[in-house]
Amino acid sequence: MFGSNKSNRDGHLVVDALIGAQVVIRGDVEFSGGLYVEGTILGKVIAADGAANATLTLAEQGNIEGEIRAQVVVISGRLDGDVHASERVELTPTARVSGNIHYQVVEMNAGAQLTGRLIHGTGQMAALPPPAEDAADKGKEGAARKKLAEAMA
Repeated sequence: MFGSNKSNRDGHLVVDALIGAQVVIRGDVEFSGGLYVEGTILGKVIAADGAANATLTLAEQGNIEGEIRAQVVVISGRLDGDVHASERVELTPTARVSGNIHYQVVEMNAGAQLTGRLIHGTGQMAALPPPAEDAADKGKEGAARKKLAEAMA
């Protein structure tokens, strides 16, 4: 599995990094290649700038509380946060998502639960910088969302 040259598109899971079931990460994670999460991440999970084929796989027992930005996102576990995928999002039957999913292509299997919206968007969505969380910027958030919507139209 590790070091395999097969791509996810060939039906094989490529894993460059594994976050085990007993691991809890508090903070943001930046990755490239394949990231497989069996543990818990309390923070954003974002593909590195210029990372080709960045794939995040959230295992059935995995948990992420934060935003996800990657080319391909496969969710089998629990996610509390938004997903921004420039290529594809897959929700397996055990997926439990509380947040919005921004996607190009979505595959949602019977049994998957989504509390939020499915939002079809452009391929550049995963490349957009995460929204500012500074208290001074909260008033500008509505204007920023409006500009983003206009740019995507």
